Amino acid sequence: MADTEYPPLTPIAQLLDRIDRSMFRVESMFNLTSALVILMLMLLAVVQVVGRKAFDLPIRGYVDWVEFAMAIFAFLSIAYTQRVGGHVRMEFFIGRFSGRLLWGLEIIGTLIAMFVIVVLAWYGYTHFLRAWNIGDSSIDIQLAIWPGKLVVVIAFISLQLRLWVQLAGFIRLFFYPDARPVAVPIIETVDEQAQHEIDAGLAGEDEKVTIVARGVQR
Repeated sequence: MADTEYPPLTPIAQLLDRIDRSMFRVESMFNLTSALVILMLMLLAVVQVVGRKAFDLPIRGYVDWVEFAMAIFAFLSIAYTQRVGGHVRMEFFIGRFSGRLLWGLEIIGTLIAMFVIVVLAWYGYTHFLRAWNIGDSSIDIQLAIWPGKLVVVIAFISLQLRLWVQLAGFIRLFFYPDARPVAVPIIETVDEQAQHEIDAGLAGEDEKVTIVARGVQR
């Protein structure tokens, strides 16, 4: 069903859409931070290899820095991934359903995920407090560990907020299956995914042609 065939959004749906967009901006910032950390970690690895092999000057505490960085890029972008539906999902099973049955299954799955994240966030917070109180640090260069554990807690909180928004979106679709989906990931078939990749590729080619044309005109 095309977007023009959907009925107009109700005030509640518009509010949900605004919340979703606002949260997505924060999640995108977290995701960008994770990407920058990965980039810096790659550059650090290059310096480590070149320094060790060529100058016999390895980076002191390299392993400690890698372990600290892993807590950032492995957890900070999970809410962003949840929003875009990038996590591994059992779409082979639920993709066979539609309408209220599909959204009902999504509600059940979201509630289970919310319970799991609450447990993980609580134990993550206790680990953070313990590291903060005892001044826990890494073995080599005595790097403080509590900031990395705090990042994990923040990541779980952001994911829990995202799950609350998606739960509201799934409940709305459960009661109004014909409404336009808002604040929820949409399951795409293989054909739809392939078509989107083709469209993205064609858009990229059109942009290249435009750039070349501008160069010729100059």
